[in-house]
Amino acid sequence: MTEPTLESVDRDGALTEAIAGLCGSTRAQFLRRTALGGAAMLSALAAPAEAAGPSDVDILNFGLRFERLQATFYTQADEIGTIATMSAAKREWARTLGAHERAHVKIIKSVLGRKAEGSPTFDFGEANESDAAFTRTAVAMEDLTVALLTGVTPKVHDRGLVAALFGLLTVEARHAAWARHIVGSTPAPRAFDESMTLHQVQGAIARTRFVAQAPRTSSRRSPRFTG
Repeated sequence: MTEPTLESVDRDGALTEAIAGLCGSTRAQFLRRTALGGAAMLSALAAPAEAAGPSDVDILNFGLRFERLQATFYTQADEIGTIATMSAAKREWARTLGAHERAHVKIIKSVLGRKAEGSPTFDFGEANESDAAFTRTAVAMEDLTVALLTGVTPKVHDRGLVAALFGLLTVEARHAAWARHIVGSTPAPRAFDESMTLHQVQGAIARTRFVAQAPRTSSRRSPRFTG
């Protein structure tokens, strides 16, 4: 099963730009062609963070963008009928994860309040138009989310937010294990998970090109969903 890259899902480079803003452009560009959740990406994410790290608001807004990406991915797959073609077990999995991601968006927005950034537009291309493509991308997204939360949670200054993010991390870890089980992979392949920085995750997302800065009229189809 070929793993998607950030470049294959971040169609207009909006996520790459966001990653570069927090972590620097050099690493963001490097990560554009790295497989989501792959060893090379994990290695890159393990590099030391810049001296002046992102603020709690920066971290939460990036988390909000990423949760919106996932929530919209699942919602769109349900609305266009992809999930309906799956087996009963896979439908339960996909719809449960979609409901959870939408709940995550709501709670992060409520925490940020007026500081929450506006929702981007998403264009997933064919990534959620078939059972196989949807499943492949969903598994990579869930692995990436766990790596992101493992890396950024210790960077948050507010202790209340740290506790909340750990609660989010445990749920996302269950998502990733469930996704791996669905495709017949080992749910927990390692004794310890490697973390990722915002910089690294931003690069991975940017490469997917799933985030479009604005609807495009010249493409095969215009992005139809926002988170």
